[in-house]
Amino acid sequence: QVQLVESGGGLVQAGGSLRLSCAASGRMLWLYGLGWFRQAPGKERELVATIGWRTSITNYADSVKGRFTISRDNAKNTLYLQMNGLKPEDTAVYYCAAAPMSRINAPNGDDYWGQGTQVTVSS
Repeated sequence: QVQLVESGGGLVQAGGSLRLSCAASGRMLWLYGLGWFRQAPGKERELVATIGWRTSITNYADSVKGRFTISRDNAKNTLYLQMNGLKPEDTAVYYCAAAPMSRINAPNGDDYWGQGTQVTVSS
């Protein structure tokens, strides 16, 4: 079992920055890839960025490349998402997920999800 708790969301003006955190707990975390996903009202949940627990290999959605940075602190069992240059279209609920590396880009209901944190970017 893996538990994930997100924090750090909020309201920010366009061009601003936020840093999301995801505290992970559970057994054998090193087996999992980690990722951030988001869902805007009326839209499907989409990948934002992923990273391996034991590797530094990252993957980003084209829409956030150059603006967002995913990272993790293994000693603190925490995943981060630094978001710079925020745009109104980044407004969404952001979720942290853990899944086997083979499907971290498309986790499903059998994988682990946090409860989500709201990010709202005003124009």
